Amino acid sequence: MKKIDIYKGFEQGPIRPPSESNSLLIRLTRNCPWNLCTFCRVYKKRKFSLRAIENIIKDIDFLHGYIQKIEQIAKPDRYIDSQRINTLYNSCEKKDRMAFNAAMNWYATGMKSIFLQDADSLIMKPDDIVFVLEYIKKCFPDVDRITSYARSHTIARIKQADLQRMATAGLNRIHVGMESGSDIVLKKIKKGATKGIHIKAGLKVKKAGIQLSEYVMPGLGGIDYSIEHALETASALNSINPEFIRIRTLAVTNGTTLALEAKTGAFEKPSDTMMAKELRLFIESLDGIESYIKSDHILNLFETINGKLPRDKEKMIGIIDQFFEFEPQKRVLYQMGRRMGYFRGPDDLDSSPHLEKVKETCKLYGVTPENVDTIIDELMKRFV
Repeated sequence: MKKIDIYKGFEQGPIRPPSESNSLLIRLTRNCPWNLCTFCRVYKKRKFSLRAIENIIKDIDFLHGYIQKIEQIAKPDRYIDSQRINTLYNSCEKKDRMAFNAAMNWYATGMKSIFLQDADSLIMKPDDIVFVLEYIKKCFPDVDRITSYARSHTIARIKQADLQRMATAGLNRIHVGMESGSDIVLKKIKKGATKGIHIKAGLKVKKAGIQLSEYVMPGLGGIDYSIEHALETASALNSINPEFIRIRTLAVTNGTTLALEAKTGAFEKPSDTMMAKELRLFIESLDGIESYIKSDHILNLFETINGKLPRDKEKMIGIIDQFFEFEPQKRVLYQMGRRMGYFRGPDDLDSSPHLEKVKETCKLYGVTPENVDTIIDELMKRFV
């Protein structure tokens, strides 16, 4: 007997891509239908479920209604009277205040993009996705971008015509966690996809005219498969030519299968220096594509690696080389300052007003070239 999805109020999932920080979050599914990746702990011990279409529509109606009320208060110059907004907020039932806050935050950031949650919205029936997309566009006709996470395995099974229908209905960017293009690494991390599936899915998204954002994870191959991981991931992306390649450096977090493997020695996480070399090899091996590389996460050692291929390839490689030109103690200062949020790239080391604070922290905790990676591993867990 099919379980009825009873509406219990507006919902939002736990995560979204950093690039969707200004997006309105609309939850279509709950959690992850795969949920076996060894490096991920986000949806562990949570069951996957599809939300009823009527409940998704209720959420959209809530948001639309609050946006209309906010616009009435803010017109004509978008000035928001805090007293009137507070009155509106206090008039909401407590269970509806999450929807009000979502609408208010979205209004404040310009109402340009919407992100469909959770981990794999495209697992829904194509007719249902198209219906929801069309309803969103009806309520918010001026939105520029509607995006979603999706697994390559899911995309590969969708008919090309259905992907095209989704594009026509308004879906114009898909975020895919490729993580690696190496079949060896993909099997070890239980990704549920192969290099071939990643390529097939990526090409289908491109053919539908939907922007594709592929995520790769330096370090995921461990020490043993670092080179394989870099070369095969670049090879897969060379076959796809996605609009965006986004860097997400591995953090081994407590509560994951990968953390247990690291504890027993079955997995050895590369040091920062090793991962920098891996990243350099990866970028160097990207060829014949016109993707934008984005390093938009605090986990990454180099946030300033951002550019378009092939134009900015040498510039991005140069940022990594600059790190290797530092003597060991200077590298330590950069590594710590980066993970403390003070530096974005090697150029910041000598110009940052926070350098003395970084030096003091290193002295306080006894950070040296020999133990810096152990300390940084603990710092990185805060951001996952």
